Amino acid sequence: GKAGWVRKQQARAAKIARAVAHAYADGETFPYLGKAYPLTIVPPRRTALTLKENFELSRSARPRAEAAFVRWYKARAAEILPERVALLAARHGYRPGKVRISSARTRWGSCSPQGTLSFTWRLVMAPPAVIDYVIVHELVHLEIRNHSPKFWARVGERMPGYEAHVAWLRKNGRFLTLGG
Repeated sequence: GKAGWVRKQQARAAKIARAVAHAYADGETFPYLGKAYPLTIVPPRRTALTLKENFELSRSARPRAEAAFVRWYKARAAEILPERVALLAARHGYRPGKVRISSARTRWGSCSPQGTLSFTWRLVMAPPAVIDYVIVHELVHLEIRNHSPKFWARVGERMPGYEAHVAWLRKNGRFLTLGG
């Protein structure tokens, strides 16, 4: 029955949360642009978190590790996403409004009636081609507001092979989070 289904979904959500709940311990990996980078705890320093070949977290920032990661990802998203939007919009002849970085948990991107494109900061955890797919998806919404066959046909014209990116997100999307 329905109660059983709900319980099963809740159990699945709990399992996913456990899979991505981070202890912010040495050697634990965090995704950025589709690659997993291990974390190294380093002696106290001014910058809480940096990415070199590893993520380096200042020992003094460890109690606030999750906040440091969220801040870091948001900053990367604010650099990368507007730049990719501008490039892809120019390439495909779209004129979006503002680009907003959100903390949405359930959607990668959205397009407002005014043409503002919003993307969750979590998107920068995904591979670049997947990021571009999500951006193209929202750009096409400036022209076609629904998910009709016409919409998907247009996405396919703009990005042949996009189905692979949809599949990647379906399979891996739930892991692109800090768990909190």
